Order: sequence, then structure tokens, then C-alpha cells
Amino acid sequence: MDPDSVRTGSRVPHGGEPDPDLLDFSANTNPRAPDGVGDVYAAALEESRRYPDDDYPAYRRAAAEFVDCDPAEVIPTPGGLAAIRLVMECTLEPGDEALVPYPSFGEYAREVSLQGATPRFVRYDELCEIGPAVLEACALAVVCTPNNPTGDAIDPDALEAFATRCGDAGTTLLVDEAFLGFTDRSSAAELDLEHVVVARSLTKLFGLPGLRAGFAVATGDRRDALATARRAWSVGTPAVRVGAYCLRQDAFVRETRARVTHERERMREALAERFEVHPSDAPYLLCDVGDRDVSTVIDDARAAGVSIRDATTFRGLDSHVRVAVKDRTANDRLLAALGVHNRDDVDRETEHD
Repeated sequence: MDPDSVRTGSRVPHGGEPDPDLLDFSANTNPRAPDGVGDVYAAALEESRRYPDDDYPAYRRAAAEFVDCDPAEVIPTPGGLAAIRLVMECTLEPGDEALVPYPSFGEYAREVSLQGATPRFVRYDELCEIGPAVLEACALAVVCTPNNPTGDAIDPDALEAFATRCGDAGTTLLVDEAFLGFTDRSSAAELDLEHVVVARSLTKLFGLPGLRAGFAVATGDRRDALATARRAWSVGTPAVRVGAYCLRQDAFVRETRARVTHERERMREALAERFEVHPSDAPYLLCDVGDRDVSTVIDDARAAGVSIRDATTFRGLDSHVRVAVKDRTANDRLLAALGVHNRDDVDRETEHD
């Protein structure tokens, strides 16, 4: 990390509502966690009287099975963002350039800048079309799939073609798959390319954002560099025990994907009555509120007990909010808070009439 860049850096805004009295739709986390995590955590707490095994064998095996890679390629990290920082620390030097998507996760540009490098912003849906001339000038390219906050996932063939061009140009490709677990799409880890590094987060899919568990996947010399640079005992025992347990809860993952798919479409149809809603493969929906005042929309929702994300903090967006996809009961509260009719209720009223 570049000391001068740290002194001139700043924080970036995120979702997450600290007020427990509000229903939080500003953070895109599963409202449910797998059965049994409490017992696993309690057992791990007693184990925490010793240092964790710094090789994390059980956690790495579970992560490898989840994304279909070799356990040796898994680098445990305390959350997906820690994986992103680790990759950038090992890749970027002061003066480098990095391709960063927009509108997208604000931490990409911040982490690039903290290394003393310069973010080169590209529309997220145009990034995979970038050619050799631009790539050769960049040490790193970042893609987010599904993209946050828009929610659309990258076509696998387009991603593979882009990865090939990155390799030809000598550019490291960082693929952030923080929300890919909510889909049935394969991980970019299956590309098995040394210049491609994947960052994964467990805590969104499994509803445990405060636990801080994630991992990176890399091969060859890149894997060796990340493994060397990773801090010793970087993930606590409760996080790796619960993480390994959650990664093997196949039925929970299937149920979550089915619920999110169904509820997302139901919410999209209802929200489209008032807003322009972006297509999504993720557990959230980006809504353009048009000529309405974004702050007023947010404040009105809060007055109704619901917190939503101000998406104008994302580069390139000026009239947008983002809402998470939760369970049916919570989603209905969100729709009511935004003054949107529940489609099922409308249908029932029509039948009654």
C-alpha cells in the first residue's frame, strides 16, 4: 500500500442499516442462514482458545468443492473485500493503471488508489469488449458478476474471451463473484488461467455478513504470491468452521436460489408500476426513480420502517435506488413502503370484484 495515497484517500459509502428498528433493504444479504450454524459457531468458540491451523485445510476443501477447483488454489480471507485488497496489493505498483467498471462497487477504485495506482473507469457492460491496445497499458482489470448495483451477470463466453485477451496483454484479471452464489452459473475459477484471480464472499449468500469469511482462487505463481502475502491466521476459527459448514449446505443454496429468483421477478413486476427497474440476476434490483427526488423516496421508505440504498453514490447514477430481495413477508413490507401495490393482492381484489 502506498503511504502517500493512504494519506489522501477516503472511505466510500455502503449499504447496511445500523438502526435495528428498520427493516434493512440497503444491504444485499440473505435474510436466512443455514440451520445449525449456531451450534457450529458455539463449538468453534471453544476451539478459539488455540490459534487456528494457518493452512485451513477443511475450509479450503469446502471452498474448492463449491467453485470446482483444487483446494491448493484457495486462499482464505476474512471476506471478499479482503481477497480483493490482497490481489491488488500483489499486483499493483504506484503509477500503474487498472480498468475499473462503473457503476459498480466503490471499493474497487478506492483499493486501486490506495496502492498508488490510477483507476481507469469503463462502463461495466462495455468492459469485456476492451481490446489489446487499452489492456496492454493496464496492470489489472476488474469485473464484477453479477454487477453491483445493476445486478446483471456477464455472459460466460464473453468473460472467457475477455480473459484470453487479458492474458495476451499481460493484464491480471480480477473477477469479483460476491453474488454469483445466488445463481447457478459456474465460477471463473474453472477457467484455470494463471492471470485470472477470483474473489468470493460467503457471508452474503449465507446471511452472515458480520462473520467476515471469503476466499480468493488463483493458480501457479499468482497463487504462490497471494499465499505468501496473506496474513498469518487471517481468518478466525468461528468464521472458517461456520464457513466450511455453510459451503456444504446444498439444499439451503438451492432453496435460496429458487426463492430469490421467484421473489425478484414478483418484486420487479410490482416496482415497475412506479420505477424503471433494471434486469437482474442478483439478490437486488436497481430502480430509476425518474424525476422523483431520491432523498424523498428514501426518507418516505424510512418513515414506513424500511431502509433502502441510495444508489446515487455509485459513479454514473443520479436518480437511482437499490433494493435487496429478501423473503416474501419482508418484500411485501418494502413494496408497501414504496407505495407499490402487491400484485397478488391486486389479483385477488380483481377476482373479488
